[in-house]
Amino acid sequence: MQIVETILALVLTLGILVTLHEFGHFWVARRCGVKVLRFSVGFGKPLYSWYDRHGTEFAVAAIPLGGYVKMLDEREGPVPEDQKHLAFNSKPPSKRIAIAAAGPIANFLFAIFAYWLLSVVGFTTVAPIVGEVNQGSVADRLGLASGMEIHEVDGHRVTSWRDVNMRLLERTGEFGEIAIDVSRDGSRGTLTGSLDGWRLNDENPNPLGEFGVTPWRPDVPPVLGEIVTGGRADAAGLQSGDRVVAVDGAPVSDWFELVSFIREAPETPLELTVERDGRTQQIVVTPAENKADDGTVTGLVGAGVSEVSWPDEVLRDVSFGPLAAIPNAMSETWGDTRLTLVAIKKMVTGLLSPTNLSGPITIARIAEASVSSGFEDFVRFLAYLSVSLGVLNLLPVPVLDGGHIVYYTIEAIRKKPLSEQAQAFGLRIGMAMILTLMVFALYNDLMRL
Repeated sequence: MQIVETILALVLTLGILVTLHEFGHFWVARRCGVKVLRFSVGFGKPLYSWYDRHGTEFAVAAIPLGGYVKMLDEREGPVPEDQKHLAFNSKPPSKRIAIAAAGPIANFLFAIFAYWLLSVVGFTTVAPIVGEVNQGSVADRLGLASGMEIHEVDGHRVTSWRDVNMRLLERTGEFGEIAIDVSRDGSRGTLTGSLDGWRLNDENPNPLGEFGVTPWRPDVPPVLGEIVTGGRADAAGLQSGDRVVAVDGAPVSDWFELVSFIREAPETPLELTVERDGRTQQIVVTPAENKADDGTVTGLVGAGVSEVSWPDEVLRDVSFGPLAAIPNAMSETWGDTRLTLVAIKKMVTGLLSPTNLSGPITIARIAEASVSSGFEDFVRFLAYLSVSLGVLNLLPVPVLDGGHIVYYTIEAIRKKPLSEQAQAFGLRIGMAMILTLMVFALYNDLMRL
């Protein structure tokens, strides 16, 4: 069932972003006087199609991993004499550049709209308050300490741990100074220090953790929440609301300590001292063996944690008026754009491992998780992915929109197009680069399963 949900999330995500991207090409092509033959969401044989009054076919195809806009073009087939003025290749370079750029621009505009919508609707986030700092880490050298709330990173306002993570990602592999604006107990100041080439873990990057910070969280009591039907906890007779006060006689202070006991005892009986309805009883449960991707074996009983409430003082309500939300949305979109460009640069220069490159499987899993998390997370994920799609398509690589823009710009300067041989050579190089990246991204996906 989860696989089906993941696939549906991927189809929904790509469907939205691809349709927006191709609509950008379509809308501008129409206004530049180019006849559009087909607007397809997906590749392959159309499952459903219809025609508008201009003769354009709109299709939903069988393979939902992309889409395209097919325009009238003499390079792709004969064009009737009376329609040659409607062909894409007959238009001046300026109009062809506009058409090629329209797809990525549509992605950026969607991201701005998505962030504007979130800003107007408003959302509640947990303030980035430091819980623990690892000794000897970058955070420790800067002077970050438990209880400090982070307000800015390098002059950029942050309101959540997501914001902090995004800012830290931009600084991976660097040796310069970082500035973090913090407050605690009513006083506020800025901590500065050197990054000393701080880098992310190649296999499982965690910017915040590797920087040396654990977010503050409220105490989580060892109280059971949802019990998985048919799991070991269910079989042993444990119930939602049970509070575990000891394991094999050893006191348990919080949920994480309970989890530690269980994880370390696969297929080993544990005697739990449980408080239920004001009475204490002993219940023996044997954690099932759970094997992780890296081969690590841990215990699992099939019980979740009871819901924990965050104190009002650590929650931040973020909202803007319709006009004030516009610059905020543009700032968020520019932040995502900058992060994508920095990530590409650092992969090329070796400061960020190519193993962080993700393909459709990882995108599908993140999409499914964001859909499950709620409206805000899904919209943020769509916005960030839309920006990434826009940036990548503007790269000066033949077969991408950016490559076409380079060709048309050269044509505008030279007053004549590049030779067919030069364009064909560039096309082969571009195809090889894109296919290599796709294969590598898919390989990374499979290694994460």
